[in-house]
Amino acid sequence: MSGAVKRLIPLFDRVLVERFAKQTTTKGGIVLPDKSTKNVLNATVVAVGPGGRNQQGEFVPCSVKPGDKVLLPEYGGNKLEIDNKEYYLFRDSDILGKWQE
Repeated sequence: MSGAVKRLIPLFDRVLVERFAKQTTTKGGIVLPDKSTKNVLNATVVAVGPGGRNQQGEFVPCSVKPGDKVLLPEYGGNKLEIDNKEYYLFRDSDILGKWQE
């Protein structure tokens, strides 16, 4: 992880993630074209904001922490390019699930 990413701290309930790499070959060694590979929905959490407020004004911390493997929605998030790597910024409530280890 680069120094610029380590210094980036998301605000409120935002979560910075790095998507897994697309699978370009099958187990048998067949190369897949770009059209046949879909968006990768799995990602690793890189940084997390402190949390947000609910309707009553109470503080609610984020439900994920750096290093967690998460499931993302197919669309959404803000794309950031830092040091020639793609990262995405999602709200904590947009993340669909967290993979157990």
